[in-house]
Amino acid sequence: MENKEKEPFIIHDLTLVAPDRSSKDIGKLKESVVTAESIHYPNRVMLYDLYHDILSMDGFLRGIIEKRINAVLNKKIKFIRKEGKQDDDLTDLIKSQKGRDLINLMMESKIWGTSGVEFVIGSDELTFKEIERKHIKPEKGIITKSQYGLSEENGYVYEDMPFVWVMGKPKDLGLLLACSMYGIYKRGTFGDYAQYVEIFGQPVRIMKYDAYDTKTKQELKTLLTDSGSSLAMMIPKQADFEMLDGKTSNGDGKLQIGLKDACNEEMAIAILGNTETTSSSKSSGYAQSKEHGEQQDELTISDLIFIENLLNSKKFKQILKSYGYNIEGKFEFELDLNLSKLKLRMEIDMFVSTKVPIGDDYWYETYKIPKPDNYDELKAKMEQTPQEPAAEPTENNRKKTPGQHPQKTQLTETRKQNLMDLLFKGLADFFDQARH
Repeated sequence: MENKEKEPFIIHDLTLVAPDRSSKDIGKLKESVVTAESIHYPNRVMLYDLYHDILSMDGFLRGIIEKRINAVLNKKIKFIRKEGKQDDDLTDLIKSQKGRDLINLMMESKIWGTSGVEFVIGSDELTFKEIERKHIKPEKGIITKSQYGLSEENGYVYEDMPFVWVMGKPKDLGLLLACSMYGIYKRGTFGDYAQYVEIFGQPVRIMKYDAYDTKTKQELKTLLTDSGSSLAMMIPKQADFEMLDGKTSNGDGKLQIGLKDACNEEMAIAILGNTETTSSSKSSGYAQSKEHGEQQDELTISDLIFIENLLNSKKFKQILKSYGYNIEGKFEFELDLNLSKLKLRMEIDMFVSTKVPIGDDYWYETYKIPKPDNYDELKAKMEQTPQEPAAEPTENNRKKTPGQHPQKTQLTETRKQNLMDLLFKGLADFFDQARH
């Protein structure tokens, strides 16, 4: 406890500044990236302020990011000890809201490029606070007191701090970098679309008067003023008037809608790896949607492995140990079973098992069937069950298995088949129930 009290608590020592909400454009994005990628003086402040601005204003982008993160948060996870038993304390911890918040920050390190937390020292239970990303300088390995700081003199080397954990690669600027350009373009497109609706969303009133009839002109002007705020024009009859409003090529606003949809598709590909699991294109069908869904499943599996590696890292386990947890074991996700794929795999496995021997543990692990505690006892009873008398070996059998005892071989195969039949019967019942 004495060592813990000597560790600095850096969260309260940071000078926090609100995100810059000024207007952002492509030029600002380019300047922000150049500053963030500087070799000698890298600084992500401008880039992260731009990320904040885009993410807070773009509902589609926020939605697909939450979709990717929720695909991980909603998977069951547990801590398995070395002897194979589940540790309830650590399992309950990682399933709690604190555990979910920590996993969320881990996933955000992919979105933003980095995430940092500081664990509360001396607390009876696992407690942490998020470190503002603009103060983290992963290229230098430091956390600065000011968001514009660049040296150790103005901050802390976080690798030397056992209760500070920074996640992410030093050069990674996050997936939001690939979405920023489309977010900026889409915002401008919505502005143009709103202006288009405002101007051409209602009829234009055009009144003509004789150029020399000033009294009629005045009466028409009064009429237009009193009859509403729609767009109105007054022109002399002698004037040649033509209104080029873009309706010929963009009569229904599809130009702006098309650009907006194109930006959304690019962002969906950057975050989810596909488009059809979030929005549907005109050419989409069941096969295409299924293919895109499988692609996203592969991306989710990759994210699960990423989270498992972080949770099982030496850094996090040492933090858990300091809170009194037994860290001998590892965190594992429980993957959902795809019944259609699993049924096909079972058919293949049954065929392979007739050609080569397959260990019993393979069936339990592949099909997620709990292995009974008294497995050895139950298997011994199954093998001792009286079997039908083995048929007398034929001359052909003797030729195929020289030097072996045909009766003993056949009895062993029969016992193995009985064990497998029992297992497959349970699997068949499981699939029948799931189908109904």
